[in-house]
Amino acid sequence: MSSTMTYKGQTARIEFDDRDNILVGRLAGISDVVSFHADNVADLRSAFEEAVDDYLETCARLGKAAQQPASGKLMLRVSPEVHSAALTAAELAGTSLNQWAAKVLGEAAQAARSVPPS
Repeated sequence: MSSTMTYKGQTARIEFDDRDNILVGRLAGISDVVSFHADNVADLRSAFEEAVDDYLETCARLGKAAQQPASGKLMLRVSPEVHSAALTAAELAGTSLNQWAAKVLGEAAQAARSVPPS
């Protein structure tokens, strides 16, 4: 089982630990390690929010910017054929390649979030 929770711009991946019979979460998309756990969903939500609040407060106290999962800038390396096809698709859609790619990636990401865990 795998799912996600979001709070104050931070997203956590949630998994079930069968060995300890608990729910475990870890902030996703950052290199700082922030994790939490609980026996049930309500307590997990509280533990998640407490972990995020503690992370943000600790970063502020240390004078360090809290890591964000993404900056909004993305560099991709693709084959010339894919690049050409994407440019053509963007032009046919009447948008820039950046706008087209953002739309397509957003739709794919949303579809991936709605797929039930295997």
